[in-house]
Amino acid sequence: MKVDLLDFVEAGGCSAKISPKQLEEFLKFLPVVSDPNILVGIDTHDDAGVYRVNDDLALVFTTDFFPPVCSDPYEFGQIAAANSISDVYAMGATPVIALNIMMFPSTLLPLEVYASILRGGADKASEAGLRIIGGHTIEDNPPKYGLAVIGYVHPERIIANSAAVPGDLLILTKPIGTGVILAGQKLKMAKDEEIREAKTLMKSLNAAAAGVMQKFGVKAATDVTGFGLSGHALKMARAGKVTLEISLASLPLTGGAYRLADEGCIPGAAFRNLDFVEDETFFADDLDYNLKMLSMA
Repeated sequence: MKVDLLDFVEAGGCSAKISPKQLEEFLKFLPVVSDPNILVGIDTHDDAGVYRVNDDLALVFTTDFFPPVCSDPYEFGQIAAANSISDVYAMGATPVIALNIMMFPSTLLPLEVYASILRGGADKASEAGLRIIGGHTIEDNPPKYGLAVIGYVHPERIIANSAAVPGDLLILTKPIGTGVILAGQKLKMAKDEEIREAKTLMKSLNAAAAGVMQKFGVKAATDVTGFGLSGHALKMARAGKVTLEISLASLPLTGGAYRLADEGCIPGAAFRNLDFVEDETFFADDLDYNLKMLSMA
């Protein structure tokens, strides 16, 4: 039985996140935790939490999961796992162990489908040198999958979103536009080769970029996902109390992204992200609208 996971999804991947404005509102109700060993907590909205174990070791902990972004269960498992692990890489850490997080409607699909998702996640984790040592499942629809990941880093080598300083150069390690491609896929507007390129990007681990960051002493970074380039840039600017200047026309785009944006294929998450950033972002009067929205998607 061939199953298309997209038949069960309205908003897939990180576009299923709640809006960043809503997130900020309910995070205000969390109690303030005071512990000198918490090196990165919720106050800066970073990619992961960091806890110092001793002078030479800090643990980096994150969790991430979402509904399917593609038709094939195995590829979805790979993409979801790579996305979860990426938060650890963004902190300059080495991923070590993880737990599966899986929600699915057990009576709607053959169990082999969920086994394929888990196999995709396990293979991607193995590629990262990561060991999955357990997990948790629950009945839910649409299906969702991801990982809770633990990594390690020296306390003095943490890469945080709050560490940017005036004069730093901004480096983007992957092209933007996958959110628009995914929207185009759902609407049957994206070409097969465009979808393949986007899936290849999403399946690619950020291990090499993390290694380069550590080699050259990069201090600040963030993982650009569901809040778009502009949303994550604002979070970094706030956390570091700096201003970021970005030339959108100079950024690499995944194949087909501009065409799809020009045809109106812009996901709802992009408009939620625009609502989040627009009061604290200056947009040039002659800025290309499609590029503006691609930076939100």
